[in-house]
Amino acid sequence: MSRFDTYKNNFPNARLTRSASGVLEIAFHTDGGKLVFNGHTHEQFVELFHQVGSDTDNRVVILTGSGDAFMDAISPEGFDFFSPIGYDKILREGKKVLMNILDIEVPMITALNGPVLLHSEYALLTDIILATPETVFQDKPHFDFGIVPGDGVNLLWPEVIGSVRGRYFILTRQVLDAKTAQDWGVVNEIVPADKLLSRAREIAEGLAALPPLTSRYTRIALTQKLRRIIDEGVGYGLALEGISAAEVARSMAANA
Repeated sequence: MSRFDTYKNNFPNARLTRSASGVLEIAFHTDGGKLVFNGHTHEQFVELFHQVGSDTDNRVVILTGSGDAFMDAISPEGFDFFSPIGYDKILREGKKVLMNILDIEVPMITALNGPVLLHSEYALLTDIILATPETVFQDKPHFDFGIVPGDGVNLLWPEVIGSVRGRYFILTRQVLDAKTAQDWGVVNEIVPADKLLSRAREIAEGLAALPPLTSRYTRIALTQKLRRIIDEGVGYGLALEGISAAEVARSMAANA
């Protein structure tokens, strides 16, 4: 039994398949359809990325979604934003999941099959981003819930598209279409939906053909700055998010 066999079926919201050449595909889903992100997936994805990064037989990783969105729906189920112990769990998972993505030391491709309205930072930590014409980006849930966007989007969007554009994107909940995202350096290629995964696989197979140490160490070399940014900033950002969540809880209690 390979290491992959020990974890491939362990994640209810991630469908894992791997080619003979070591290209691992991770498709987020809920009951086989579009992912509904919640507190359980928040916890689950920490271990998912840890297992993927620990398996040296993975040569390239493709992230994608299911249905008509990469990630555009969220449920409060499983989250406890409003108690110190509950938010401590969110903070620890929020820090760890991003570092676990960076600890996947092989090239990573994100194939965005539709809108990305939350956790776009997952994609921004990968190396190649493909999108469909239907893909749009927005940071929607944070301000909808009345909390600070401190989970990494605050760090990575200004880094990728520039400080002024990045702050505007976050503060105004700007909807960024695929073409503008490509022009601004977020997206590498825009591919028709029916060709998205085949294009991702084509690129992945080319990368998988590189000598293992070459591809692995190239990923490490390319992500050193991102690792510093996340390590220095995400804990503080999540702490600020927690303070704002406490104020939301206080306001809710006062109005009850």
